[in-house]
Amino acid sequence: MAIEESFIKKVIEAYDIKSVLYPGSHIDIEPSFIVPKVTYVDNFKGTISFFKHIDVIKNYIENNKHYEEPCALVFKDKDYRKPLDVEPVDLIISQYAGFVGQATKEYLRTGGILLCNDSHGDATLARFDADYELIAVVDKSNKIIDSGLDKYFALSKERTVNLDKVRKEMKGPKYNFKAENYLFRKLRKDDKNDKR
Repeated sequence: MAIEESFIKKVIEAYDIKSVLYPGSHIDIEPSFIVPKVTYVDNFKGTISFFKHIDVIKNYIENNKHYEEPCALVFKDKDYRKPLDVEPVDLIISQYAGFVGQATKEYLRTGGILLCNDSHGDATLARFDADYELIAVVDKSNKIIDSGLDKYFALSKERTVNLDKVRKEMKGPKYNFKAENYLFRKLRKDDKNDKR
């Protein structure tokens, strides 16, 4: 898929993202073609090996990026569940990497966006976390939809979501309606009960 059509690019542009944290990124460097300041975090051997050639990667990005500023890519070969020493960012990306939204939310600025799927239950945990508010979903055609959100994260027959089970099994429940990705805004601590 071309960068122009990607859901990451659409999210970055829609929410005026200037900085990104991508925990469990593997070798997906797509955000660096769209925004200069991206920090990748992964302790997988293949990823560490890939980023050993960071000068080559940066040079490739410089020749193909969609912005004027110099590329400010950073890679940390760490477990994202450990302290990261990064400044708060505008966007955290979570794709098939566990409970990223929970482990790294301290690095998301107030008002920042968590972009995640529910492959390991990350979107489910964010949906039921008072620090986050669901603001949109991304559908199969990479369109951002910010209306009719009440239908997501609902189970049939009035059943409730068992968050302990989600954490244990690292898998989101089978909801009546699913999206490819979900967008959550991080609320200030005193905004938890203010859903305006």
